[in-house]
Amino acid sequence: MALRILVVDDDDRTVETVSMYLAHAGFEVITCSDGTRAVELVRQQAPALMVLDLMLPGLNGFEVCREVRQESAVPIIMLTARATEDDTLKGLGLGADDYLTKPFSPRELVARVQAVLRRNGLTGSQRVADLEIDRDRRTVSVAGRPVDLTATEFDLFNLLVRSPGRVFSRAQLVEHLRQGDDDVLERTVDAHIMHLRQKIEPDRANPRYLVTVYGVGYRFNEKPADA
Repeated sequence: MALRILVVDDDDRTVETVSMYLAHAGFEVITCSDGTRAVELVRQQAPALMVLDLMLPGLNGFEVCREVRQESAVPIIMLTARATEDDTLKGLGLGADDYLTKPFSPRELVARVQAVLRRNGLTGSQRVADLEIDRDRRTVSVAGRPVDLTATEFDLFNLLVRSPGRVFSRAQLVEHLRQGDDDVLERTVDAHIMHLRQKIEPDRANPRYLVTVYGVGYRFNEKPADA
């Protein structure tokens, strides 16, 4: 499954060029041309990253960044024709991850996208004890043995591994898995965790990686005592 990138710009030529280069790099691309719709798409489509122009009709890029950051940690690369230091500092202060001034090289933008995704743990590989997750290939292995995960199991496992020690409530995990599917329930999350433990844990009755936080949800233990 390709990582989904949201491109927000009201210049058709920019959108077309950026989309072409990102698609060629292996990403799934969705686009829109106004700030209000961008906020909706972040909620509905859960992109891995957003490329966000500052000069937009309706909500401008700063306003979009502010609204999105209230409910999402999606990485944001801002685009602007204004190269002032104040704009740069304001964008970064609102939570943008990177900043690119127009006109820019589409190849540089793709490189920036890949770099930001790596920094946010959305690409590349990660090893914890005898577990290894390869996000580019969407594979997981235990002690060198490949583990067959469904797409949903991989997405859930990847979310937990990216934030070791963080406790995710069942409601948060439901929202992560939902992405337009209103039928996802908390017991669905519990079922996926059970299946992951069967495939990953040495002893699923005493999990050392996927730990239950009673009354709250689950967390990934990056330093299992017996690993």
